[in-house]
Amino acid sequence: MFSKLKGNTFLAGSAVYLASNILNAAIPFALLPVLTRYLSPEEYGQVAMFQTLLGALTAFIGLSLHGAAGRKFYDGNLAANDLKEFIGSCLQILLVTTLIMLSILFVFSGEFGQWLGLDTKWVLLAGLTTAATIIAQIRLGQWQVRKKAKSYGALQISKSLLNVGLSLLLVVVFLQGSDGRILAQIVAAGSFGLLALWLLKRDDLLKFFVWRADYIREALRFGVPLIPHVGGVFLLTTVDRFVISAELGLAEAGIYMVAVQFGMAISLVFDAINKAYVPWLFERLKRDDEAEKRQIVRYTYAWFCFILLGAGVGFLVGPWLILFVAGADYARAGDVIGWLILGHVFSGMYLMVTNYIFFSKRTGLLSVASVLAGLVNFFLLLVLVRHLGLEGAAYAFCFSMALRFLLSWYVAQKRHSMPWFALRN
Repeated sequence: MFSKLKGNTFLAGSAVYLASNILNAAIPFALLPVLTRYLSPEEYGQVAMFQTLLGALTAFIGLSLHGAAGRKFYDGNLAANDLKEFIGSCLQILLVTTLIMLSILFVFSGEFGQWLGLDTKWVLLAGLTTAATIIAQIRLGQWQVRKKAKSYGALQISKSLLNVGLSLLLVVVFLQGSDGRILAQIVAAGSFGLLALWLLKRDDLLKFFVWRADYIREALRFGVPLIPHVGGVFLLTTVDRFVISAELGLAEAGIYMVAVQFGMAISLVFDAINKAYVPWLFERLKRDDEAEKRQIVRYTYAWFCFILLGAGVGFLVGPWLILFVAGADYARAGDVIGWLILGHVFSGMYLMVTNYIFFSKRTGLLSVASVLAGLVNFFLLLVLVRHLGLEGAAYAFCFSMALRFLLSWYVAQKRHSMPWFALRN
């Protein structure tokens, strides 16, 4: 994957995506020292629970529609209107799933609000925020498959700038506390969801008022089997905040969320590389050349070794960095940061193998792997958090991410065989 490419398109794309992701992460990361000094751990915990709710809703509202639209681009013999009608069909599905989920949230808003420690208005607005985010992901995905990394980065960074600017205004100037931070996220997502919709239409990538039952079925065949997968990812990456909040309180959930944000910085690097890697990989998988496959596998192994060695830095530097950036009130986050970073390294390894499953379009077994790993994580959380506190949550996360990587690697080999154990020519 890091071989010399014609025009260095992969390396150039990686550089742009990496710069975009670093800037995108640096903007809210720069906000962290401000928020941790204007929000108490309890208020930060409320923000964490709102973000957790968004993650949960993504599985049922989003249905991985952005992935289906991106994969459609690689189908051969597409007519002029095919892709725009497919994207229109995806948005029709999104409209229906959003209305269904809003109805459920409305009926049970009181129960959800009490459970999450949130005002009921935020519970309802979370549904609309998720839908707007999915529309933006569809627009971003269409730039990704066309290797337009600069456009991708511009939209991504602009959204973060708006999010941070509104957060500073509402939290620091108007002293709105956790409500101000949550409202900033809602306004930023909604604004850029509308902008993404306009951009899709402007670029002639959207034909909404058309009925293509075949495309709706195709998008659902791609996305519905991934509902358990996205649910499994939720159990892996966000359910820990629910358990910590229930067992240890909102303040501990807020402290843990600070550590999570540090760990996610590593994840953004892996995501940037993967965004540039996917179009390059899919082109070569279509060619089905054995020598190219062996080369891909060799460099994948080298990448695994490199990032595993790099994970050790998190254990050494992480606690000091959290104390410096977030302050003494959140120093406990330093006790778990190393294990969270190692877990994200396993997530980066997972990305390198799961692409083969998406290329095959047969995603059902990926859901089995994700759900199994997620259930293991949930079980470990219930046991370890009660006895070990925040450290128990971090141990559960790290072990479960390693398990997901291994299970997904096995599924990837079943769905699209690669010479993982036959590297020599």
